[in-house]
Amino acid sequence: MPDYDDSLIRDVLQSAPHIALVGASANPERDSFKVMAYLLKQDYQVHPVNPGLAGQTILGQPVYAALGEVPGPVEMVDIFRNAEAAGGVVDEALAQRERLGLHAIWMQEGVINETAAARAEAAGLRVIMDRCPKVELPRLGLAPEEEPQTEDGQGEG
Repeated sequence: MPDYDDSLIRDVLQSAPHIALVGASANPERDSFKVMAYLLKQDYQVHPVNPGLAGQTILGQPVYAALGEVPGPVEMVDIFRNAEAAGGVVDEALAQRERLGLHAIWMQEGVINETAAARAEAAGLRVIMDRCPKVELPRLGLAPEEEPQTEDGQGEG
């Protein structure tokens, strides 16, 4: 796991109220769905991106086919794709950087693409890899941990 100073992670999360989540899923069992639900609950505006689901909605949010269709502003792109595909997402994000007001690329846990990260950093974007905002927000005291669910789907307590 790349080593990042907590102040960088905190700053990225606190300065990105609008997030494009690339690789969004409508399947409640998928991590991208769970992270999106958590971010929405923490008052982030999340724009799901998935060409296979374009025109549908996930958690009440319209799904876009590509970053080029997402309305701005978007300060952070959160990538739920494999490391190889992340390079193309970063290139698409760089092409939309000015229009969106983008300043950060976030690659989810297990996603590390040093070459793509270097391109983003060379363009002036901050990059976080192999981390999850759903883990980092509570770890840094920026949001509560998600309540565990009981078998009936209700939160405990």
